[in-house]
Amino acid sequence: AIQVAPHVYYFQGEAGVASAANKGFMSNAGFVVTGAGVVVYDALATPVLGEAMIEEIRRITPEPIKKAIVGHYHADHIYGLQAFKRVGAEIIAHEAGRAYLNSDLAEQRLAQRRADLFPWVDENTRLIAADTWLSFDQTKTQQFTLGKMHFRVIDSSGAHSSEDILLYVEEEKVLFAGDIYFSGRIPFVGNADSRVWLKTLDRLLDVKPDVVVPGHGGASRNTLQDMQLTKSYLEFLRAQMGKAVEELMSFEEAYAKTDWSGFEKYPAFQAANRLNAYGTFLLMEKESLEKK
Repeated sequence: AIQVAPHVYYFQGEAGVASAANKGFMSNAGFVVTGAGVVVYDALATPVLGEAMIEEIRRITPEPIKKAIVGHYHADHIYGLQAFKRVGAEIIAHEAGRAYLNSDLAEQRLAQRRADLFPWVDENTRLIAADTWLSFDQTKTQQFTLGKMHFRVIDSSGAHSSEDILLYVEEEKVLFAGDIYFSGRIPFVGNADSRVWLKTLDRLLDVKPDVVVPGHGGASRNTLQDMQLTKSYLEFLRAQMGKAVEELMSFEEAYAKTDWSGFEKYPAFQAANRLNAYGTFLLMEKESLEKK
């Protein structure tokens, strides 16, 4: 665990994609010691990693793990949940996560991870539903208190995924930003709505955090500067793929003609960029049709 504030810690995964070689440890998770129990944000990509988190939390504090907040239901953040469920933590997630858990995609992704991450993900790995599904009003926030710490859960759904939620620790001024904010690496965009994502980034720092813990990459204290990579990358994808759609190019032609040199040296570029570009190309086609 890496300490970023007196009562706040996080685990930092490697920069690449999930593989058997890195045991799936390529995303971040964190926890807060409140004086009356521990609040966890995300659970990493395998049950073994979830167990390792619990072991490290118990090395730091004897307090019970009370809550596990699911930043979003992507595979690299959730397969450790069964370890937290086993120790009695309340699993909390955005209500939109129900749809993913009940989808064929969730089962397909689990089957893929069982093949690619064996033995770290195997036939005993299962999907864990929330005990508490959160819904949000127009304020897009919910608050709760545990021990001496006050928390703000922030609804950012519809950006990186349909069920993004962030967690702000008031006393420590630490924001767990999930996959809305990537530090020092190319984000995974996939079929995310980059238009909503960019608007979310513009609002991300409204809480004025001293530290942002991203879903991937190191914790950030230079929040505006570190956020710029994610923002500029999304803007570049939209500009390039949007221009290609306007000029009626095929995706293959558009991808080949784009100068990726400004981003190709960043971690995860080789693994994620083509998928990101294709997802954005389809999104820009959709947006173009909506204008007509």
